[in-house]
Order: sequence, then structure tokens, then C-alpha cells
Amino acid sequence: MDAFQLLFLVAVVTSISEWKSVSDSGKSQCEIMNEESITVLEGESLFYVPFILEPNFNNKNVKWYKYSTQIQNISSDKKARVHYQGEALFLLNLNISDSGDYAAWEIKSSGQCFNHPVKIEVFNASYRGSKMLNYGEIKNSDQSKKVPCPERVQSTCSAFKGNITWYKDYTLIEDQHEVELRVHNATKDHEGLYTCICTWAYNNKVYSTSGSRELILLEKAVHYLEILTPADESQEQFADEGSEIKLNCSVLCGTNVKHDCNASWYINGIPFKNRDGYSQTTKIATEEPSKNTIATAILTIKKVSAKDFQQKFKCFGEGYYVTKNATLTLKRKESIIPLAIGGVCMLFVGVFVAVLVKYFAIDLALFFRPYFPLSSSNKDTSLYDAYVVYQTPMDKITEDTLSQFITQTLPSVLEDKCGYRLFIHGRDDIPGEDRLELVEKCMNQSRRLMVILTPDLGSGSMTTERWPASPQTSVMGGFDWQAT
Repeated sequence: MDAFQLLFLVAVVTSISEWKSVSDSGKSQCEIMNEESITVLEGESLFYVPFILEPNFNNKNVKWYKYSTQIQNISSDKKARVHYQGEALFLLNLNISDSGDYAAWEIKSSGQCFNHPVKIEVFNASYRGSKMLNYGEIKNSDQSKKVPCPERVQSTCSAFKGNITWYKDYTLIEDQHEVELRVHNATKDHEGLYTCICTWAYNNKVYSTSGSRELILLEKAVHYLEILTPADESQEQFADEGSEIKLNCSVLCGTNVKHDCNASWYINGIPFKNRDGYSQTTKIATEEPSKNTIATAILTIKKVSAKDFQQKFKCFGEGYYVTKNATLTLKRKESIIPLAIGGVCMLFVGVFVAVLVKYFAIDLALFFRPYFPLSSSNKDTSLYDAYVVYQTPMDKITEDTLSQFITQTLPSVLEDKCGYRLFIHGRDDIPGEDRLELVEKCMNQSRRLMVILTPDLGSGSMTTERWPASPQTSVMGGFDWQAT
């Protein structure tokens, strides 16, 4: 065994427990590089070079080892299924037993020592398509997608001038042999598992190495900002002093927005921070099926104080490229007592008006008639508003009183003041005209019949006074009777 091999053996034995190497002088410490982890499928082949090294098959300063129950030397014979050449490790036609920890020990001419560890895990072929073997997801809302072949597969194809073939969900995609697959005008149908397989030749034999990525199409995000509550830029909210109140700040940030959507409260222009009696809770939710993204901040005031009615609470919304705010102030609730008193007063006024109308309807009608004349829309053919009849004969005093009422008082009120047109029997008769015919004619031309009763009629004595004009029953039947 030459001195160089002895040096490597000492370094490897020492690193079993500490992953450090020591030179034959025992003074130089070996630097351990970051460990890489690789997952591969049974039956495929692996060509691996530590990421900080360049492939150099003739580098004699590097040796590979496998760590298991004991340290195993990796062969440098190119015909071996598992071997190395310089920095490169070859595991051809992988099987499950190839899983384990490997390391490349590099000792430079300067005496510097480097340990390049790698953990290789070989999965059964039944795990094909498992997320454990995927090289990540391509997830965005771009209309055109790029699906790059994993770097490990690319480097293998580049080193051995291999040929790349693309598959979608293990179905061949024809005429696609570039290291980057382009998907134009992507839709949901383009989602799936994309696998690139590199077929490469080594020592006159053909091997394959594959890597997969999952393509996920996100719906396009539309950014805009709208403050939902408070609805106005400046709004008041009623509150009772001493009670608890919750102030809601809701901000609509757009559609399918995953980030850059925030809602918060400011008090007197200062961002809110939790303190005694005040607390703020925030959340972001996406509504279905609209996909609207809404951020909500709820400010809880445990006990409203007089100071709170003087403060300005500002709902602050922050979107992708814009901010908005709305101001909310608290206002004391007005007492219900004045409202109750006003309601009672209105009730009494209503009752009073109803009583006036019920008992003084005629007086009110006569009083307001000059200001509200009869509508001209009444198109009946009546010539008179009323046909007036009265009782005769009677004693002298009653007759004089009745005569004054009939000829002066009644016309002055109904005709002069109220605008009524009356036909008064005895005043408006045409001398010589047939009496019965006149009565029938004038009654037909009147809207109502007004009968004036004298006090004697209500005395209770049985009298047989007659009326000066007695219209036929058939004529009187169609009139509005009014006794006075």
C-alpha cells in the first residue's frame, strides 16, 4: 500500500464518527461540504458530480466511498456497475441496495482536504409519479408556460450528448426534444406531470435518467382595491358610552389574489397596537364561487369612553399597488324619550282632529268652502244644489221667524258665503205655473232636498200640518234628504 492510499484510508476511518479527515501528519482538518440528497428510480442510471466540482474523469486527487456498516471503496473500473472516474460517480441500472451515503474525498496538492457527501435513495419503480421523486411544481397564472428539464437530467444529457424525450402523464409528447418544454395558451387540460427522459450512451451501452415536474395552472389574478366597510370615506357609527363595540374594516383586493391584501385600523393617524381595552383581529378569505379576496380587520373596544367619541378611526386598505382609507367616528345614541314624547303629542293631535271632524264636519265644510270650491268635474245636469221646503201654516211669531230664516239667514249663508244655489219654495216660484208640475220639475233639477222643520214638529203632539209642496213619492225617492 503506497503512502497516498494510506492517507485516504486514515481519513475515511476517522470520518465514520465525525465526518472529518485528518492528513498523515494529523495537523490538517478536512472540510465537510454541504450534503446533497438525490432520489432516483430503480432501473434507471445515475451520473453524479458534486455541484461545486467540474467533471474531470482524470482527476487522481478524488476517491469515492460508500458508508454502510463498514466503509466500502468504490471501484474505479469503468466496467463495474457502480464506479467512479475522477469527480464523477456512476451508478448504472440502479437497484434498491444502492441506497446509502456516499462521499467523494478530495485532497489537493496543497494538502487541503474536502469531503463531498451525498445521500442517494433508490425507490421501487412503482413509485413512478410520486411527489417524493418530483423536482417541484410549476405553479403560476402565466398564459405561456415553461417546463424545464431538471438540472441533474440536463447535466447528464449534456455530458454524454444524450437525447431528451418529453412525456405528459407518461404519454409521449411528439417532436419535443429540447431541455425546456413550452406550453402555449395553457388551460386546465395542460395540467399534469411532465417527465423528461434522457437516453445516453456510456461504454457502448444505453442508459436512461428521468426527472418530473408537476404543472399547475393558477387562475389569473385581478388586482383592484375597494373598501367595503365603512362604506363611505367619512362615516359615523352610533355607540353607547360604557358598552362594547366592534368596528369592521373590510377591504376587497381583487380576484384570485393570494398576497398583497391587508386591512388594518389607524387611530388618530397612528397604526393600531393592542392595548388594554382594545384589540384587533385580522383575516384574509377568498369567497366562492366569485374568488373575491377580502381582508378584514375587526377593532374591538371593550368599553366605549368619552375619549373614543373624539377620536378618528381610520380603516386602511393595502393592495398590490394602491392604498385606500375611510374614516369612522363614534357618535352617541340619542335618547328615545324626546321621540316618545313627540309620538304621544302627535297621537293627541290626531285624536283632537278626529273629534273636530266628527262633531263639526258641517261647520268645517261651510268654513272652508270659499277656499275650496266644488270641483268642476261634476258634470251632472242639476241646476240647483238644494230644493228647500218648509212647514206652513203656523202662528204669527213662528211664521215671522221662519220667514226671516228662509228669506234672509239661509240665503246669506248658503248662497252668499258658501256659493250654494238654492231653490226656495215660495221665493223662486213662477206665478201662474202649475204647482205640482213646478215642484216635480224643480226637484228633478236639484241635487238634494232640504226640509226645514219648525219647533212645533218636535213637540210630541199629533198634528196634521201639511207641506206647501208635496212631491210625489216617486220623485222624492231619488234625493239626498236633509232636515233642518
